[in-house]
Amino acid sequence: MGRPGERRRTVWRGMMIGWALVVAVAGGLTLWMQDAAEPAGPYVWEQTDPDEPPDLPPCPTPEDAGTVACAYGTYTEND
Repeated sequence: MGRPGERRRTVWRGMMIGWALVVAVAGGLTLWMQDAAEPAGPYVWEQTDPDEPPDLPPCPTPEDAGTVACAYGTYTEND
């Protein structure tokens, strides 16, 4: 048999090496899964004209039975 406590140090060293391996593998998996979850490019800015009204579906007319009023309105500037 070796010196007292040698077995304990060997077990402790093995546990630390195992823990470091688990942390490294988990970090690699996290980075790999994070990259896979992002949407595909290309990423571009949409060009809009602030003076042009947005394309919205038409509001239902009062003749439509059972429909509610529009949930959006148009902005008009009063001078």
